Amino acid sequence: MNKKVHPDKIPYLLVCDKKGNIFEDTAYYTVGKAGNKIVKLLSSDFIELPFGSDMFFLPGRNPVGLNIKTEKIEIIKSRLAVAAFVAPAYTITHHAVWETKKNAPRLPLFAFAAVGWLNHKFYVPALRIENDIRQDCEQFNQKKVIAGYKKMIKIKPENRIIKHLSHCALVYFCPAARNYFLNRWEAPLPTSPICNSQCLGCISYQPKEHKITSTQNRITFIPAPCEIAEVAVEHLETAANPIVSFGQGCEGEPLLVWKTLRDAIVLIRKKTQKGIINLNTNASKPEAVEALCKAGLQSIRVSLNSVRESMYNKYYKPQKYTFNDVLESIKIARKHKIWVSVNYFVFPGVTDSNEEFTALKKFLTEYKINMIQWRNFNIDPEWYIKELNYKYDSKLLGVNNIIQNIKKKFPQIYNGYYNPGKEIIERYLGLVRK
Repeated sequence: MNKKVHPDKIPYLLVCDKKGNIFEDTAYYTVGKAGNKIVKLLSSDFIELPFGSDMFFLPGRNPVGLNIKTEKIEIIKSRLAVAAFVAPAYTITHHAVWETKKNAPRLPLFAFAAVGWLNHKFYVPALRIENDIRQDCEQFNQKKVIAGYKKMIKIKPENRIIKHLSHCALVYFCPAARNYFLNRWEAPLPTSPICNSQCLGCISYQPKEHKITSTQNRITFIPAPCEIAEVAVEHLETAANPIVSFGQGCEGEPLLVWKTLRDAIVLIRKKTQKGIINLNTNASKPEAVEALCKAGLQSIRVSLNSVRESMYNKYYKPQKYTFNDVLESIKIARKHKIWVSVNYFVFPGVTDSNEEFTALKKFLTEYKINMIQWRNFNIDPEWYIKELNYKYDSKLLGVNNIIQNIKKKFPQIYNGYYNPGKEIIERYLGLVRK
């Protein structure tokens, strides 16, 4: 785990030349973007770039920095902008700043954090929100992942989920799929090739008119309940701190095949009572959530770009369901006393706006969820704002500030990045059925 060490001064701006070489420009300090505001960052805003993060240069975009001598914000026309895609378990507080040139290509589906350089180290404005190491880059040895896959496919050669997850682990380097083949922690159970949302930033399907590529291919079949149970039971019985999760980046919406999930859960719980069965979902079908809770579902994670209905609808573009259905599903899950998390997409300048924060506090008071997962929003920031026709709030509170405020005002809420295992859930609230 990276130590949360701040630099002794503001890092220098990183820029890129036409050959793809990234280097610091010592005439400029790094600045950040929150919404439409360029922010002069403090040294205390930065931590060392976490191991396993990626660095991007941004085509068609000029870097913007703070001129150290004049203390003015300036555009560097001769260079390309640089941003960091921060490793899991960290929440970014500011986007990188750039000027977009005419005909610049749309950015791919990543979160573009500001990044600087000082004393032979990269720095980003971010905080570690999660102590769990399950997706830390240093935890993975790809040779062991490959060995785990070969062992698993030899034992269960006909299981289509295992074949699908092998592509995720060996081609996409998906941390969840890799952990499955390493027989530990949270294992994915993709099930649905269809979806009832048309999310702007969907990572498994993008229409041609969006002019970007999805980061992974969607599953093409609905596995049988026995296939699902075969994967899940062995993982729950043998893995360390085991969780199995429906609803992955490589699928659509699992509630659209809820009867398959229900039957699989029943089969799983006939054979083992260990671990946690979790569902990552858009929570669009309250009646399906009710049935799954009754079958033995223990944890649910609901993804939201915003707790405001208008913002939600513009991003998710729900098909034959409403935002009220999502809220009703949360109520049902809480009624059944299962663990309820919100997968909250963090977008600096929107998430930390006064309007969104006010709505979030009202939502938390009314729906009494158990956890917020502060996830970085993987999308071209300018595209998101344009498509939603978003009007910026004049008052921004700061991402770090709202997280700390939530911790203080709602101490019963668990803040993190991942779906917690049984030990944490039972120790924290004791709500999961044994």
